[in-house]
Amino acid sequence: MSISINPRAQSIQISGIRQFFNQMANYPEAINLTVGQPDFPTPEEVKQAGIRAIEENRTNYSHNAGIIELRDAIANFFKDSYGLTYEAATDIIVTNGASEGLDSVFRTILEEGDEVILPAPTYAGYAPIFELCGAKTVYLDMSDTEFRPDPERLEALITDRTKAILLNFPSNPTGVTLSAEQVGALAEVLERHEIFIVTDEIYSENTFNGQHATFAKHASLKDRTILVHGVSKSHSMTGWRIGFVLGPEAVMQHVLKVHQYNTVCASVPGQYGALEALTNQRHIPGEMNGEYVKRRDYVYGRLVTMGIDVVKPEGAFYMFPSIEKFGMSSFDFASRLLKEGGVAAVPGSAFTAYGEGFLRISYAYSMPVLEQGLDRLEAFLSKIS
Repeated sequence: MSISINPRAQSIQISGIRQFFNQMANYPEAINLTVGQPDFPTPEEVKQAGIRAIEENRTNYSHNAGIIELRDAIANFFKDSYGLTYEAATDIIVTNGASEGLDSVFRTILEEGDEVILPAPTYAGYAPIFELCGAKTVYLDMSDTEFRPDPERLEALITDRTKAILLNFPSNPTGVTLSAEQVGALAEVLERHEIFIVTDEIYSENTFNGQHATFAKHASLKDRTILVHGVSKSHSMTGWRIGFVLGPEAVMQHVLKVHQYNTVCASVPGQYGALEALTNQRHIPGEMNGEYVKRRDYVYGRLVTMGIDVVKPEGAFYMFPSIEKFGMSSFDFASRLLKEGGVAAVPGSAFTAYGEGFLRISYAYSMPVLEQGLDRLEAFLSKIS
């Protein structure tokens, strides 16, 4: 083909998560522990709210930033849950999932040659956004700090080219959370440098011990902190594609323009479903978390019994055990586990080079699935040891 393609688009790759998920088609009997998606149905009341919106013909475009009722509900949720104050009319945009929110934010703030600090191992979908904007990803290695960012290492990476840092806690792929003290130590560093803080807190409601600590709580950073969130994980609404971005008006007025030309607005029936989720169904994440804790404890216990080193997660629904001692790359390990062991999990290398030597297991699956998957993993380890 003689017509050229944007080289930035050519250079990015399909994520390792999806590569392994797609391989499942060739192994129909394999146990799938790859996807980070709640196995619970969307709450019935939320589904009915979406159905009513369709039946009442609420299917036209909304305001580009979303229906004001939902933006009010988002503002109230963050005020009630975290003591944060955002103006519904100016500081909040409803997006097509958190992913589109992140894309709109970074296309707003990044310029050619900028640098973005990204603690790693991390979700595979972040760096390609930066690269498509002409920016460079600078990784903050967390592989030897129990997957928590070290403030001194962070300070050492900040240069005059640094435009932003992207933080994701609770973390995908590790499930690690940060305490208020740990967030505070990082905030002290960020206070000294004029950079944007973009915080992806999509798993905040899936925090198991105590309350989630948010970077947006630090008043000294409020004018340059952009919080990305949504209902995909908290209310098992991944396919509804409703996320939201909260930040200072001076920034959000420009994010809104990018969002507008990107997608016009989020799904309107989906917005009414999210409105129900954030007003009358706030208890749902707690109910799901009770099950996640049982699953986490089971998976963690089984891995420890197998002699595998693993950090016990306090949020999200992932386990990130070390497989380094088995003497093969994480990709080779995951491939053999799928082909010979009948279990699909994601190689740590899918989460940047700093995930090499690890394996991501999602425990967003029912206990019978997890039990069978861990039995197969144990048999596979016995075979290769």
